[in-house]
Amino acid sequence: MQTSPTAVDLKNVTLAYGPFVAVKDVTLAIEKGSFVTLLGPSGCGKTTILRSIAGLVNPTAGDITIAGRRVNDVPIHRRNIGLVFQNYALFPHKTVFDNIAFGLKYRGVAKSLIAEKVARALEMVRLPGVAKKLPSELSGGQQQRIALARAIVIEPDVLLLDEPLSALDANLREEMRTELKLIQRQIGITTIFVTHDQGEALAMSDLVVVMNAGHIEQRGAPSDVYEHPASEFVANFLGNANFLDGQVVSATAGEILLQLAGGARLTVGGGTVHPVKPGDKVRAVVRAEKIALTQAHGSSEDRSALAGRIVDVDYLGALARYDIELADGQRLRALSSLRERAHAAGEAVRISMAPEHCRIL
Repeated sequence: MQTSPTAVDLKNVTLAYGPFVAVKDVTLAIEKGSFVTLLGPSGCGKTTILRSIAGLVNPTAGDITIAGRRVNDVPIHRRNIGLVFQNYALFPHKTVFDNIAFGLKYRGVAKSLIAEKVARALEMVRLPGVAKKLPSELSGGQQQRIALARAIVIEPDVLLLDEPLSALDANLREEMRTELKLIQRQIGITTIFVTHDQGEALAMSDLVVVMNAGHIEQRGAPSDVYEHPASEFVANFLGNANFLDGQVVSATAGEILLQLAGGARLTVGGGTVHPVKPGDKVRAVVRAEKIALTQAHGSSEDRSALAGRIVDVDYLGALARYDIELADGQRLRALSSLRERAHAAGEAVRISMAPEHCRIL
């Protein structure tokens, strides 16, 4: 099986501001044509990595390669990258046409070709009739599209997106999320997207890179990172995670039996980050939407069924979120479709989890 060529390659990159180390020894290879998201909380180093690829900051150590060329000492205007900022950074006094054409004029492209390229970029972002308008005459979503058109019109080697959707309202943000991914697929451009929004990362990416405190905590396809978190940080940051502490009773290649603090037993899948043996104290994780609730007096043959009581219910439209207290006082959270039976606060329930949906960290 042939692998795709590498578009951007970071090798042992460290970025420090005096004594503060923002990025620590990061190595990351990004395939040509892929959509890669750097995901993490504020201050984790994701934006610093994006800025280093762009040439806005220089690495303290390590190498950055774009399209096979080492660019550590290459200024931003000579890197052939497209960059979309959080606030769009459009020139307010220039028309949409001149905003999009700016990079082409800087590169000395012929006027006739500039007009053709700008028209094509506007068609691509579905705004063909706004060339003569000023940015102030456009909505936030339209300005975001123009910023994207300006970035892609120069046909860059890589497109860098620094939280470009964060200034939009929820409905428009979801619409632009879909639009952005469609455009990326249409032109096949390598894209690096920075966000702290887990939903954006999971919905848009070919590869998700979860960052924490300046280093890469985990990387993988969205489904792998979400379903198989490598650490408690990843499980917790991606949301809807429940953690259960217990002791290993038995362990086979297929299943692991845990005894929880309150005495109940829980069967989890055999796939773990580290091998375990009887007597080990471990922590298991299960996503809230993987928990099934039934009435306490209902019958269940599921070995991973626990007894609990609902202490709070949040209505979320198509879903309900239940906070459940186990016999030992520990709290779990479950997400269930309201097409199924709704449960009420104070109700005793059985909590079932398929072993393959539970994972030991």
